[in-house]
Amino acid sequence: MNKRYKPIPTIREVAEMAEVGTTTVSRVINGGRNVNRSTLARVQKAIKTLGYVPSQAARTLKGERTKTVGLVIPSINDPFFSSCAKAIDAVAHDHDSLVLVTTTNDDPDTVITGINFMVRHSADGVIVVPAKTENGALSDLLSRLPMPIVLMDRPVKGFEAISVVASNFEGARLATKHLIEHGCKRILCLTGETMLYTLSERIRGYQQVVKSAKYPCMIETSAKNYETTKRALKRAFSGSNPPDAIFTLKNSTTIYAYQALQRLNISMPRPVALLGYDDFDLAEMLSPPISVIQQPIEKIGQTSAEILFKQIQGWNSSDPHFLRQHAKQTVLDVKLIRRRSCGCQV
Repeated sequence: MNKRYKPIPTIREVAEMAEVGTTTVSRVINGGRNVNRSTLARVQKAIKTLGYVPSQAARTLKGERTKTVGLVIPSINDPFFSSCAKAIDAVAHDHDSLVLVTTTNDDPDTVITGINFMVRHSADGVIVVPAKTENGALSDLLSRLPMPIVLMDRPVKGFEAISVVASNFEGARLATKHLIEHGCKRILCLTGETMLYTLSERIRGYQQVVKSAKYPCMIETSAKNYETTKRALKRAFSGSNPPDAIFTLKNSTTIYAYQALQRLNISMPRPVALLGYDDFDLAEMLSPPISVIQQPIEKIGQTSAEILFKQIQGWNSSDPHFLRQHAKQTVLDVKLIRRRSCGCQV
């Protein structure tokens, strides 16, 4: 015996039950502007009684918003980006919207694929974390997007758009100056990569401070995992002038360095101080607790989303210069969290 399913109610049926026109029902669905209270109540009651749900596909065909925004990020396993995504989702929820997420593993081609996915699914706007700051193909695509765009954590050279970033340069300067204030003169800057905008800015901040102090610039770029970090530190400490401080440029490198120092029986903060970029859950629980530069991670995501929804509300697809007119960079402050690994007595 075939089951009989109740037909999906239509906007016309809602209008008939509420004794109004379909245009009035549409106004109620879209916020109830210019609808008097008694009519609004009748339409809302009819919607609830019939179980009517507006067709998003039909609204999209009419050029209305889809109530979705795109998020193109390197990874959801990285605590930084998962925290950003959570904050973005909260803002989207406040705007009655859903977030479509795609990950890129910091591959430039996959970033472009992810953005095209959002375009095909008619997202109202997109938040993008570029894999590379210099990317002509990405810049060209972004300049042709039929929707608002916000770049998060990293800008793109050659494309004028709104971006939300942390003060990476100033954060690195703050960290390096703090180590020098503890008497450190041979500060090893430890990283596994240099091409990302965030890391290159941190390297630039570190370089400015040590050069100004006339101390040696010691940059090690081979720390990609625990084993390579251990080998790098073993080389550094087997020389005649070992470092008296280590500045790590992201939390995974900080963790690798901490583990390697423990295995090599090198104590902190003497003979070597340790200060990392980015806080993480166990940093305060270790012995000694690790000093860090802390980024306002949730605020980066929240600010990116709030700006995107402002752009969506003011979007005019007929104006090709809309994004350029509103292009600017929001730089959020970071702060130094003093713990004992750098030599602070807290």
